[in-house]
Amino acid sequence: MAQVCRLGLLLALLLPVVGASVPGTVVRLNRAMLSYVSEMGKAPLEWALKVTVPHFLDWSREELHPTRIQIVNIHVPRLQLNFIDGFGVRLFAAANFTFKVFRVPAPLELILPVILMADARVAQGSIGTPVVSISSCFSFFNNAIVVDGSHSTAPALLVLVQQHIKAVLQNKLCVSVSNLVQGLNVHLGTLIGLKPVGPESQIRYFMINAPAITNDYISLDINAVLFLLGKPIVLPVNATPFILPELVGTKGAMATVGLSQDLFDSALLLLQKSGALNLDITGQLKSDDNRLNTSVLGQIIPEVARQFPEPMPVVLKVRLGATPTAILHTDKATLQLQPFMEVLAVASNSAFNSLFSLNVSVNLSLQLSVSKVKLQGTTSVLGEVQLTVASSNVGFINVDQVQAVVGNVFEEPLLDHLNALLDMGLALPNMVNLYYVTPEVFVREGYVVISSGLVYQH
Repeated sequence: MAQVCRLGLLLALLLPVVGASVPGTVVRLNRAMLSYVSEMGKAPLEWALKVTVPHFLDWSREELHPTRIQIVNIHVPRLQLNFIDGFGVRLFAAANFTFKVFRVPAPLELILPVILMADARVAQGSIGTPVVSISSCFSFFNNAIVVDGSHSTAPALLVLVQQHIKAVLQNKLCVSVSNLVQGLNVHLGTLIGLKPVGPESQIRYFMINAPAITNDYISLDINAVLFLLGKPIVLPVNATPFILPELVGTKGAMATVGLSQDLFDSALLLLQKSGALNLDITGQLKSDDNRLNTSVLGQIIPEVARQFPEPMPVVLKVRLGATPTAILHTDKATLQLQPFMEVLAVASNSAFNSLFSLNVSVNLSLQLSVSKVKLQGTTSVLGEVQLTVASSNVGFINVDQVQAVVGNVFEEPLLDHLNALLDMGLALPNMVNLYYVTPEVFVREGYVVISSGLVYQH
């Protein structure tokens, strides 16, 4: 708990620095999620309701006899959660309490059916996390059932024991439910934890306003902040508010997550600023990875042949000065890269001689997928890699001839490098031990939708 508080203080200090214009994400939790939580929540609720019952003071024999009462079992056969439009969640639970009354001469075993009803408000916490609080709670008791009827019990005594138990539970059960919710809030607080993107970069999500709640779902507007070396990545222009349309994704999914164009732009800007997209395609003579050498270039550029009469390795130094662009159209996602490539030859003294430089334009198809809590991608080249000469130290260059030689050497390492980066993935909004399962990814005009189930694993 202390760690959560310290993290909350840190994030509260960070929020004003980041500002409001940051990439948008929407997480919509549907009725199917409540059904899953209802099933998963039975055991924690049974554990939470196991309270201590004080001794019953029996005056039946004209003297005081303290009688110990113990809850030996709680079974919750039914737990139901429903959304309350504009408010939060309603809890309905049916529980059977089994009590052992250690009376003399023989103990008595009772089953007491209890109905619990509680309304929980879901709001926005001060540090950008969802916060659940119990606003009202009621418990209703049916008559106790004596498990072993062979032990005769005076009806008057049975009535007094039931009254004692009900009086205790009336005060304690709602407190137990409230404590259970407070534990849930600690778990919800892990939404804001920093999650790694790369060796020196992280992403953090936080809510920007109160959740929108209907009878069918709860929708959280979440901002994503990407950090490089501890500093937030901010788009050069104000991000437009992202609104996830109704009726998107797969019907019946537990979670529907919308990722805005701005999130992709911010992630690509992070990759560009970090230098992660830069690569050096190094060559060795008779290398299968890079078959380019001065002898090959000399066949199409005479000055290269003159300067390097003996074959020497050639290095392609690829640098991304311009930020890549992600284009999201319905059922189609593409990346546009415009790297700057310098072609260098290794001289006999191991120095690098710059031969010429090229402006490169390449379009890539982007396929998106989700693994556990990460959005991943793979790319493939669309069409031909386009080259234009930026500068030359070896005289005239025929672009078509250079493209036929350099383009093939450049394409495969670029794809390997990009796909390795995209395979690392970008963490989606998530909490500790909660994972996306059987996800489906849909590309729409200007945004991406993920429909998924959820699973909690200890």
